[in-house]
Amino acid sequence: MKTMQSTALLTLILAAGIEMGCTPPVWQPLWKSYTTRFMDGQIRVIDRDDGDRTTSEAQAYGMFFALVANDRLRFDGLLQWTQRNLASGDVTQHLPAWLWGRDAKTNQWGVLDANSASDADVWMAYSLLEAGRLWDESRYSAIGTAMIDRIEKEEVVTTPGIGPVLLPAPTGFQHDERVRLNVSYMPLQLLIRLATVRPDGPWTRLAELVPMLISRASPRGFPADWVEFTPAEGFTPSSVSSFDAIRVYLWAGLLDQETPQRSAILGSVSGMSRLLRANAIPPPAKIGRDGSVVDSRSPVGYSAALVPYLSATGEKKLVRQQLERVHASLDPKTGLYGNPGRYYDQNLILFATGSLENEFRFDANGSLQTRWRNH
Repeated sequence: MKTMQSTALLTLILAAGIEMGCTPPVWQPLWKSYTTRFMDGQIRVIDRDDGDRTTSEAQAYGMFFALVANDRLRFDGLLQWTQRNLASGDVTQHLPAWLWGRDAKTNQWGVLDANSASDADVWMAYSLLEAGRLWDESRYSAIGTAMIDRIEKEEVVTTPGIGPVLLPAPTGFQHDERVRLNVSYMPLQLLIRLATVRPDGPWTRLAELVPMLISRASPRGFPADWVEFTPAEGFTPSSVSSFDAIRVYLWAGLLDQETPQRSAILGSVSGMSRLLRANAIPPPAKIGRDGSVVDSRSPVGYSAALVPYLSATGEKKLVRQQLERVHASLDPKTGLYGNPGRYYDQNLILFATGSLENEFRFDANGSLQTRWRNH
């Protein structure tokens, strides 16, 4: 039976000189600081870097972390706020609006953009399914299954030359035969899990396409945030590699070693490893479509996001460098990382250190394994 922490990852961490017994844990203290700083009593996750807005992504990530923390009260509070404020009272009938905040014209709080975001929807549906399984709560399972059905109907389209694809949102990303995709919206482990729940749905094919999509989005080894496809022109990366794409490395690094095509995915995005080996710099914030550095210094969350990926590819020295940067950025007054401690960075750090510190992992079937359930 697999342990929660892979032998390969533990070996790399020990080789880097960062033994778990000698290094202060990150995940549990950061989760506490995160809930203090970015959550209110309602319960919503507040992006204090952008007008105190709330996104469906924030709520979905919060639900996932609450499940990892075995915090059912907060999980349910996040779900209730999402349903009440983003989904007209019911996420089984309305996918959550992606953006909620203060309207500059009316000064009223409410939905600012009713379009949903498929990455948030997939993470939320997944978290509900796994909460239903881990907490033995059929209500969560039923809501998650209903969300999957709505995602299939509203956010999955069949495209000539590819087959089914997950659009970033129901509207605005498909024009005739042209589709605009974001590969960071497609964590392979989640799609594999949804395929086991809906074997007759599009999820198996969606999962099979992920390695190819990442490869086509990364012609120089750096995944673009956005890629466009038409049957006549094929795939064309249409943006830099930055804020969104950093999650491609993170999701790839969190894949179970037995996941099909894991090695191919890791190899497709090898540009970052080559760049960091050749240059004593932090991970770049932005990399152009030609592979050149556009913005050289990233926030600290980038370093954390790269740790699972660099560990999976055997980059011992680079693992050590990124972890050192993360630990050095801790603000003891707030318990957050970075100066200032930004919302998005803390999410990336929670994902990376949660895996590193044995709080959770995804198995080869995409199921979530947690410390509290396995101990």
